[in-house]
Amino acid sequence: MNVPSRKPNRLSNYDYSQNGAYFITICIKDMKCVLAQIVDDNPVGDDDPGVPKLILYKNGIIVKNNLIKMNEIYSNISVDNYVIMPNHLHLLLTIHNDAQIEGGAPRSSPPTNAISNFVTALKKFTSRQIGENIWQRSFHDHVIRNEEDFLMHWQYIDENPKKWLMGKDEYYS
Repeated sequence: MNVPSRKPNRLSNYDYSQNGAYFITICIKDMKCVLAQIVDDNPVGDDDPGVPKLILYKNGIIVKNNLIKMNEIYSNISVDNYVIMPNHLHLLLTIHNDAQIEGGAPRSSPPTNAISNFVTALKKFTSRQIGENIWQRSFHDHVIRNEEDFLMHWQYIDENPKKWLMGKDEYYS
């Protein structure tokens, strides 16, 4: 039986536990809108729908609470910015290791892939609280190259709800 091989979505020979910033996208299985709803709270016109309002569903609140908890569990990873969309989540994470901080969850061995461990833990915690696995397998990552790249992704996160309302979000369904 021929089983198609999955294309690796991590950079080969890149240490995802080293200091740096990362843009992460995690999608919901089958792109179901189970996290939030985005509404046009301040209509200005068709070309500029104004400032959208993000209304988190129960699942979205669980994700948000677990993101906050992750900053306590992973002392070497900070969630700098995020947005919980109806069917996906964008994160801007920074790894800041020093000699005194052990990476990963408490009482675990130092990770070689801190980002994957972080995402796996987030999915596990939220799935347990929700009562089912809502997450698509794997996740998308982008290694932030410089300050300009960091600011561009920060802005992308901030503007993503507005793009959703306009039907211009690539995950819009």
